[in-house]
Amino acid sequence: MNGMNGSNSPANNAFADEQAKLFPAIKQTSLKIGDKTIHIETGRVARSASGSVTVQCDDLVILVTATGADSPRPGIDFFPLLVDFEEKMFSVGRMPGGYLKKEGRPSEKAVLTSRLIDRPIRPLFPDGYRNDVQIVAVPLCVDSNHQPDVLAILGASFALELSGLPFDGPIGAVRVGQIDGQFVLNPTYDQSDVSTLDLVVAGTADAILMVEAGAKFVSEQTLVDAMSLAHEAIKAQVAAQTAFRQALGIEKKPFQAQYDLSELLAFAQKTVGEQVTAAYHNFDRTGRQEQLKAAKEAYKAALEGLDDSHALKKLIAEQPLDVTGEAFKKLEKKIMRGMIIAENVRPDGRKPEEIRPIHCQVGVLPRSHGSALFTRGNTQVLSIATLGSPGDVQKLDGVDPATEKRWMHHYNFPSFSVGEVRPSRGPGRREIGHGALAERAISAALPEKIVFPYAIRVNSEVLESNGSTSMASTCGSSLALMDAGVPLSAPIGGIAMGMIAEADKTVILSDIQGVEDFLGDMDFKVTGNAHGVTALQMDMKISGLSMQTMAQALEQARVGRLHIIDRMNAAISGARTELSKWAPKLITIKIDPDQIGGVIGPGGKMIRSIIEETGATIDIDDDGTVTIGWTGEKGGYEAKAIIEQLTRKYEPGMVLKGKVVRILPIGAFVQLAPGKDGMVHISQLAPFRVNQVEDVVNMDDELVVKINDVDERGRINLTLKGVTDDERASLGMPPMNWPAAPEYVERPPRPEGGYGDRGGRGGGDRGGRGGGGYRR
Repeated sequence: MNGMNGSNSPANNAFADEQAKLFPAIKQTSLKIGDKTIHIETGRVARSASGSVTVQCDDLVILVTATGADSPRPGIDFFPLLVDFEEKMFSVGRMPGGYLKKEGRPSEKAVLTSRLIDRPIRPLFPDGYRNDVQIVAVPLCVDSNHQPDVLAILGASFALELSGLPFDGPIGAVRVGQIDGQFVLNPTYDQSDVSTLDLVVAGTADAILMVEAGAKFVSEQTLVDAMSLAHEAIKAQVAAQTAFRQALGIEKKPFQAQYDLSELLAFAQKTVGEQVTAAYHNFDRTGRQEQLKAAKEAYKAALEGLDDSHALKKLIAEQPLDVTGEAFKKLEKKIMRGMIIAENVRPDGRKPEEIRPIHCQVGVLPRSHGSALFTRGNTQVLSIATLGSPGDVQKLDGVDPATEKRWMHHYNFPSFSVGEVRPSRGPGRREIGHGALAERAISAALPEKIVFPYAIRVNSEVLESNGSTSMASTCGSSLALMDAGVPLSAPIGGIAMGMIAEADKTVILSDIQGVEDFLGDMDFKVTGNAHGVTALQMDMKISGLSMQTMAQALEQARVGRLHIIDRMNAAISGARTELSKWAPKLITIKIDPDQIGGVIGPGGKMIRSIIEETGATIDIDDDGTVTIGWTGEKGGYEAKAIIEQLTRKYEPGMVLKGKVVRILPIGAFVQLAPGKDGMVHISQLAPFRVNQVEDVVNMDDELVVKINDVDERGRINLTLKGVTDDERASLGMPPMNWPAAPEYVERPPRPEGGYGDRGGRGGGDRGGRGGGGYRR
């Protein structure tokens, strides 16, 4: 988008004049992130959006737009922000897979990127803002080198800054990798493949708002150092955006809330404040909910009893929303947070660093490959592990360079887990995000494919929810995988941290429950084990988090994580030594890549016949690695034997077993392997002269033969002569009982100069020069 400069030729000058008339508002800026220069342009495309920019780094080009409605959407009590990251296959020069050849539902990667953009932006819109805002990020050109997600976050912030919407930004975003102990800003895909850290940080100039990380057992201090480096880069991005907006003369629209709830909140405090306080000091969840319900009804009744001319009655009548419910929620938040700050006591009676009671059970389902039930307080997750052959990997069709995924974790959150009634649909963005977090958490502990070639899937079914189900899924999945015999390098535990921050005090909460998540200031999830962290996800509901508080939260999370792993180890501390009898068995063999075509056969005929005959699954890699999977007793070994026969290199002297598949007057063809025959000439059928092939062998007879020679065209000549009984026995065949040899009569000496019929010069029957001969 920035390649419009040229020489000062008349043609180029005319082009520049035309561009200036059509696009008078084109403005450009640039900034550096690490060793990369990022170019930002606005005013050329998508000019009807409230704000739009193109973000370019080398050949990666992303269009990001931000559009805001002029008035609030009536009847809603939340901020309607919609973020879409739309993958277009033209950006990588490919057509979409599938029958329709057009983009369909967003890929998992696109959903995760949309969430990544949403999470740091949402808390920066003012409380009470109800106007629809939509952010759309479209990669126009992807070079399969630079990763587009962090640049899409940067583009979204630029677009919002230029839109004039009441966005309390700008924000910056950066990815940090670690290669050979050195941090790398915005690493490429290739660099990320060898990095021990994949950390995405977003925030303002003052604090961090969002963190997403996958890691290979890195220390908490390493994470703090990486986030500190990222924040310095974010500050530079924020400064560049502010300068760009000011240069364009754009002012942000002021926002005035539609209503003031302070009087309603004061009325709620006066009428039911003591009831709500008593409810939050009831440490039984069910009892607390009943008391809160009664307090809310009493509050509404008190409001209804007011005179119709009362100011609160007028406020309620003028608003389309349930402002009474909103005020009651604010009262709950005030009282719960005050109790934690002043008394150091949480709604269920725990201290800030205390973990809820934990119970772990493995092997709960009789026929699954591995299963575990993880219960922590009122949160319960059932995780089920399934092993498959390499052909069961997930195929990916997106702009990301990855084409398949061997390890899959799927998270399901049914309505009954929170006592609600709603129709069951496919997983939403939250479910996809939670599943991806647990998947990333365990990735670092999974064995390499060469060690454990299975495709691996875990379903985590949330059976009851009171906060931190994603971390319960991580723990349950680790247990289920070990129950399935997957050799994890170490069990992986996870914990969700929260925070209550007031002006003069901050309290970090370990293992937060639902109400602490809803009414608190932070949701901070950390996974790993004693060796380090494997995944991190943090979202703020306030303006940000300082590095000092971040370090405190990480250390408190480490202590809590180790406590949880101790409870997990009581159920199972390592992978089972044997797989479930219901799991598929896998064996791997190596063949010459040049022989792959022979195993597959014309149009796949050969490999299909092996599968049909043995019931095994067969996957062949381009390097000649053949993986055979089967259930039952011996199908895989039969398939292995057939493939080894097909790919065997035949050499003179080899003794093999085969079956007669064709008989000719001159000999018999013996099948040594499917599609591989050799010929036994009639003269090689027995240690005596044979008149007819059928005198010695018949169709479908099993023979033990020896290779005489293999000619230059690969044709194999066989013999039955010289095969010993021991060699036959080694192939499971009995000794050869030759038929009685016919009686041979030696001819009398031939007269000189003349021999018998068909002799050559001086030869007898079929004799050579000077030969004698035998006759019956």
